[in-house]
Amino acid sequence: MTGQPAPPRADLDLHHDLDLHGDVVDLTRSLCDIESVSGHEATLADAVERALRALSHLEVLRDGNAVVARTSLGRPERVVVAGHLDTVPVATLDGRRNLPTWTTGAGDGLVVHGRGTVDMKGGVAVQLAVAADVTDPVRDVTWVFYDCEEVEAERNGLGRLARDHPDWLAGDFAVLCEPTDGTVEGGCNGTIRVEVRVTGVAAHSARAWMGDNAVHRAAAVLERLRAYQAREVDVDGLRYRESLGAVGIRGGVAGNVVPDECVVTVNYRFAPSRTPQEAEDHLRVLFEGFEVTVTDCSPGARPGLDHPAAAAFVAAIGREPQPKQGWTDVARFSAMGVPAVNFGPGDPLLAHRDDERCPADQIVAARDALRAWLAGDV
Repeated sequence: MTGQPAPPRADLDLHHDLDLHGDVVDLTRSLCDIESVSGHEATLADAVERALRALSHLEVLRDGNAVVARTSLGRPERVVVAGHLDTVPVATLDGRRNLPTWTTGAGDGLVVHGRGTVDMKGGVAVQLAVAADVTDPVRDVTWVFYDCEEVEAERNGLGRLARDHPDWLAGDFAVLCEPTDGTVEGGCNGTIRVEVRVTGVAAHSARAWMGDNAVHRAAAVLERLRAYQAREVDVDGLRYRESLGAVGIRGGVAGNVVPDECVVTVNYRFAPSRTPQEAEDHLRVLFEGFEVTVTDCSPGARPGLDHPAAAAFVAAIGREPQPKQGWTDVARFSAMGVPAVNFGPGDPLLAHRDDERCPADQIVAARDALRAWLAGDV
């Protein structure tokens, strides 16, 4: 952790009342200081719900630990602005936990340190501050705060809302406030994981010639991966970089047995121009001669930047949009027919790191840009 940290906060609000009208950096710290590791978001969801219910211009809904607030002004267009409340587990670095938050620097160089500052409570603070401030937006807005993004897909709160309350997520365009360093990142790559199974014949290792070593035969799979040339694909004006590689390997049952099976787990990140079925077909051709089993697959999302609301949003941010090379929940909106982009404060390369930290000026700039877009000031 860089710099000389300030001492722990003396003003922690034990009642978890959030000030949506105050300093957005202080709000970020308040959100982070309410620990909300995946599956334990209830306290934070309660605080968010309580703060939003105090705003008379919003209708507030709740499902489990997901909170939705929306305007109903009869505007011709509705946008959805979403962010997740959960974080990965709190960590210890250099003998201290990375919560409560602390700051280093001052003025334009102020940096907020701690779990969630990047992924993604800086973005959630931006959402809450703008939801409170812009009471008469030029577009109707649905604000979504959901749980369990950082864990397995079946627990994802946004997925649950899409299944159980699709009308809550209805809109013409969506913004997911994941960290992007303050740049609009359109769409996202898809991801698929497969197991490539190599078989052999078991034997006593003292008479290895009586068997056929499956681990050795897996070299053919690894060679295909080593020689693979990943594509760069232009999709609606953004260039997505694919990747393919082994992420795990297992085989063998004992130290004196020739393995009769070896399984190589492969992850393919594919451009949003490919469907999940096309990605699976591509892998089956690549690993022809071996058994291929799909264990996980999520589609990508096209950028959707040709939508008028998206164009206006990009103009409000004032920076050249980039592709999202990883996978995010924008794909869930895309699957519902809602074009979506990623936009939020914080360097995504610092997400989940023990030394997670976010420049305060990025949080302020993201708040100002989102507010200007919704207020019609751009």
